[in-house]
Amino acid sequence: MPEQRIPRADGDFAAYANHYYAAVEKFWSVQGLDESDLKPLKEALSAWNAAYPKHVAAQNAAEAARQSKDAAKRELERQIRPVSAFVQSYPKTTDADRATIGISVRDTGGPPTPAPTSRPLVLIDSGNRLTHRLRLVDESTPTRSARPRGTLGAEVYVALVPPRETPPADFAAYKFVRTVTRGGAEVSFPSEQGGLSAAYLVRWVSATGEPGPWSETVTATVAA
Repeated sequence: MPEQRIPRADGDFAAYANHYYAAVEKFWSVQGLDESDLKPLKEALSAWNAAYPKHVAAQNAAEAARQSKDAAKRELERQIRPVSAFVQSYPKTTDADRATIGISVRDTGGPPTPAPTSRPLVLIDSGNRLTHRLRLVDESTPTRSARPRGTLGAEVYVALVPPRETPPADFAAYKFVRTVTRGGAEVSFPSEQGGLSAAYLVRWVSATGEPGPWSETVTATVAA
């Protein structure tokens, strides 16, 4: 019958095998037996002692590689989400663009939702360096943070001009920032834009992409 005491776990087997050979070698010597009988056993033990540490090292390397891969995947997914959100809300994005990129194509179904008729009111907190915090409310319900019924959110556009300069009258001079679906947004600026004046235009957009009227132009200095 097979020897039942041989451990199955590799770590236990490694300790057992080395102890086993040392004990057997001593037994052979005490009994005056021919030590050449143990040559195949000794060679097999040497092969095991060479292979097992390499296996352990490879397992450790594989685990480290897996952890590195998982961390890289999490970071890539974290970077994909805001880009996808921007593409989804960008006014010029088409369903063909969404399909090509591989993001969800929204099924609006039915007739378009009527365009909003009211305008957003824009309140700006400019107290932090290189950052504006925008709070958006509707002109018809200025004490409430809820957006108008039937709207997806508000499109935020910004133009940067020198201090005390009149904001651009041409909408083409404004850059799309994002679509805000909740009550506010944070806009960050690079250090070289500190001291400039940021002019904002905002409008509500219906659930099917129909834009409403523009807000009043609201400006705030970018604290350097």
